[in-house]
Amino acid sequence: MSMIHSCRVAAILSLALLAVPAFTQARPGGNVLDRLESGLWELRGTGGAGLGSICLGDRYILTQPKHRAAACARDVVASDPRSVTVRYSCPGIGFGRTMIRFETPRLVQIDSQGVDRGAPFAVRAEARRTGGC
Repeated sequence: MSMIHSCRVAAILSLALLAVPAFTQARPGGNVLDRLESGLWELRGTGGAGLGSICLGDRYILTQPKHRAAACARDVVASDPRSVTVRYSCPGIGFGRTMIRFETPRLVQIDSQGVDRGAPFAVRAEARRTGGC
């Protein structure tokens, strides 16, 4: 095996090994959303403005605070024990990127931004479980 070929193989293997942790982090499931309790959740924006309540079954709906009623495709782009970042796209409506920071199974902080019907949006909110549905 030539020295150049050996260097190329080593470089490819190094890149593959670097990609493994990133792929593992980006897998859906096993993130902070899975630790949240189902039930009725209230969303409050910064400054205390009410953003409404939702009956939380599909926890990923918290990643779409501006597009809650839309059927959207979602990808987990980063995840660690305290937070998850999700990119989503809602055909014909808009898209966004949301980071959810875990406080407790009944409290999270939401930071979302994107485009809704052609206009940019930014939402910072607290979501808190308030009871059963």
